[in-house]
Amino acid sequence: MIVLQGAHISKSFGDLQVLNDVTLTVREGERVGLVGRNGAGKSTLLKILTGRMQPDAGEVIRPKTVTIGFLAQNGGLSPGRTVWDEMLSVFTDLIEQEKQLRALEIKMGRPEIASDPGLLQQTTGEYTALRESFGRNGGYEYEAAIRGVLHGLNFGEEYYTMPVDRLSGGEKTRLALAKLLLTKPDVLILDEPTNYLDMDTLGWLERYLQAYPGAILAVSHDRYFLDALATTIYELEFARLTRYSGNYSRFLVLKAEELERRARQYRKQQEEIARLQDFVRRNIARASTTGRAQSRLKLLEKIKPLENPAVNDKKMAISLDADRQSGKMVLEVKNLSIGYRDKPVGQNITFSIHRGERVALLGPNGTGKTTLLKTIAGLLPPLKGTIRKGYHVSAGYYEQEQKNLVEEKQVLHELWDEYPHLDEQTVRTVLGRFLFSGEDALKNVGDLSGGERSRLALAKLICSRANFLLLDEPTNHLDILGNEALEEALLNYPGTLLFVSHDRYFINKIATRIVELTPDGVNIYYGNFDDYRSRKAGQAETRQLKERVITGGKKEYLQRKEIQREERKRQRRALELERAIASKEEEINRLERELYLPEVYNDHATYRQKSSALEQFRAELEELMAEWVELVD
Repeated sequence: MIVLQGAHISKSFGDLQVLNDVTLTVREGERVGLVGRNGAGKSTLLKILTGRMQPDAGEVIRPKTVTIGFLAQNGGLSPGRTVWDEMLSVFTDLIEQEKQLRALEIKMGRPEIASDPGLLQQTTGEYTALRESFGRNGGYEYEAAIRGVLHGLNFGEEYYTMPVDRLSGGEKTRLALAKLLLTKPDVLILDEPTNYLDMDTLGWLERYLQAYPGAILAVSHDRYFLDALATTIYELEFARLTRYSGNYSRFLVLKAEELERRARQYRKQQEEIARLQDFVRRNIARASTTGRAQSRLKLLEKIKPLENPAVNDKKMAISLDADRQSGKMVLEVKNLSIGYRDKPVGQNITFSIHRGERVALLGPNGTGKTTLLKTIAGLLPPLKGTIRKGYHVSAGYYEQEQKNLVEEKQVLHELWDEYPHLDEQTVRTVLGRFLFSGEDALKNVGDLSGGERSRLALAKLICSRANFLLLDEPTNHLDILGNEALEEALLNYPGTLLFVSHDRYFINKIATRIVELTPDGVNIYYGNFDDYRSRKAGQAETRQLKERVITGGKKEYLQRKEIQREERKRQRRALELERAIASKEEEINRLERELYLPEVYNDHATYRQKSSALEQFRAELEELMAEWVELVD
């Protein structure tokens, strides 16, 4: 079943056409990833699909019963509410039903209702129907659902009473995502949902979305996320939309095959055109062959030239090199403490890096990854310990915020002033490789987008020709093509890398070793991100096994016996509770049936007595269920 379709959509802004007769289809339960370069029109297409923008041509089709949920890059929240109240607003209907249930309970206890069999039966029927609807729609679980989603998106209980206005921009985005997930629409539309999420939260979101019952349409530059979630990829390129089956990695394979096929067709056509043109040129002037030449000329006129796919892909042409090779030992860090005088953020940091290694710095937010890079780059003094660079090491630093860019300068002079020994042609050539051609090179830095600023900072780094690069979130603000160009350059770079990134796909492709920062020092893992994640999972399992298996000595024996005794006690209590719950449910079912018997609802005193007993049993059942859930969780 198709739950959402944009059919033959076209959209232009002035002379710029961003969508040209595109069709996107989302089927029930499908996971769709929408990819394309920055500015290709992905967000425009989402706005059209969700009714926030009208197309110039085409239509959006969806069944009337299908609900759509949309998370924009800047999701709106209601000012003045607390975090908990914002989440409760999703369940307004259930909260109203809950109030109605309490009102009906009070109503059934009034003498004028209890003494009138007809009114009592009518009120009881309303109450039963409403209670069944309330339970069916999650009325008894919505608070637990709120807590689960908030916890998954890294909102602890200390946030519950915090006003939404006090949250940071990233926290507001995460809260808007939490709110949307709780609404559970039939089609979940997400625009860059992984922004502002750390790795643990990303993992939780991927698992949540993999189990999501509805369809998902997501725009994302996070290729690891698309690999984990997507079953279909649509690429928006040059105002056209192309569909590929599979996740992101499969899309890359299929696209490469398609480009190769189109390249073969283009070469074949060019050869045919050249052959016909040559025949016409040699035979058009001779009377004996002019007829055949005219026939070939007509064939040429009927040929519709194919586009050359080799020149259809405008992306950065990055080439990283170094002036000279460093010594074998590039960096040695010993017993380092980092931070600021009033705020130390890391200690006991010891590791070394050798020539040619590509080392990723990982760790939870707040462990000092950026601070460590700045300390190694010489922008911050160490609080304690030593940093020693090796022989012939020249370092280049890429700053995440690009604070070293001068807002008032033109792009051309921002690069040229840094490297005045270069001539203008060389500077323009470098800028052209980073997509600053012609008038773009004369833009003011202050007018650049986030992606353009990132490209300019990378251009400056390239010109440094350093043999040791320190990179802080180099893929931020780059689109997928930019990421791929950077990855290709770094893989061919002859120097050494130390970098911080939240881009798991990038880490997976680039890193040869992981240095994980912790509050007490570092952990070292060889390999890429998948190797790191596998090792971490194995370590966690080993710790759990060690905690469960206690061997040797009297203390260990007593501890093991105590654990076994507590486990037997827990199992006995759980069994008792299960029996009590079953018995209580039978009593509730019996009383509910008896309330509808004529001899009961015609006898006011008996009816009140059984109604009171029923409510008491329900309350007792809730207590038993709560204890059982806590016991077996």
